[in-house]
Amino acid sequence: MHHEPDEELLPIGAFAARARLSPKALRLYDRLGLLKPAHVDAASGYRFYRVGQIEAARTVALLRRLDMPLAGIADVVRLGGTRAAEELDAYWAGVEERFAEQRTLARYLRGRLSGRNTELYATFEVKTVDVPERHVISETRHVRAEELPAWIGGSAERLEKAAADECGGIPDSPCPHYVIYHAEVTEESDGPAESCVPVADAEAARAWAQRQGRGSEVKVRVEPAHRLAYTRITKAQVSYPQIIAAFDAVESWIAEQGLTVTGPCREVYFVDWSTTGPDDEVCDVAFPVARRD
Repeated sequence: MHHEPDEELLPIGAFAARARLSPKALRLYDRLGLLKPAHVDAASGYRFYRVGQIEAARTVALLRRLDMPLAGIADVVRLGGTRAAEELDAYWAGVEERFAEQRTLARYLRGRLSGRNTELYATFEVKTVDVPERHVISETRHVRAEELPAWIGGSAERLEKAAADECGGIPDSPCPHYVIYHAEVTEESDGPAESCVPVADAEAARAWAQRQGRGSEVKVRVEPAHRLAYTRITKAQVSYPQIIAAFDAVESWIAEQGLTVTGPCREVYFVDWSTTGPDDEVCDVAFPVARRD
């Protein structure tokens, strides 16, 4: 490997001491492609490093302590400066989001295991809202739990664009985008689920749906007026299976109030998902309900 003649090269032992790492760790970083020696002696196989690589070696060690994937560590070391810091910020935001989801799940499981679900449900405030009749465009698909987030985001983008460009816009509504679960969506069960967006011009929407051709997953239909019992949850609580606690809480409240569930459960999204953090409220978990006869 080429190096400047006036550069100071350190054998692996001396470099390890300066970098406050072990030679074993440095050999591992070399094998993983995270930190290559500046020079390897062809005869002896001894590794030599530049003094200027000390900071990179320490950075690699610290990033490994954050459990950053090897590819991410390689990118941070390669990029350096502001772009490296941005790469770290993006990784850590994902870590915090996953931790928030796990914290929510652990809390839910603790309630189940201890038999104190009633106390857990009490943390969810349940309300009702009356939703008027409206026309919606929708996309229905069989999806499993792990496929759900990507499909919800993609279908919302497709339907909202169609509503704005082809169907007279999205009317004022408490439900700009919502997903109806016509059957269970878990790791084993694939629904189906229906993604819906209200539209202002029903005739234009029907014409748009016809242009999609045979075999299309989209349709136009009337959503009758109904009352929803719902609770508002954070982004961290949306992930499966954490969200099950919210559904259970709403169902428990419905039973306590002497109401009847009249249709499949749904999730109502009212903010831009990409601009929210794990503790921001993003979704209503809801059931259509009516008074018992």
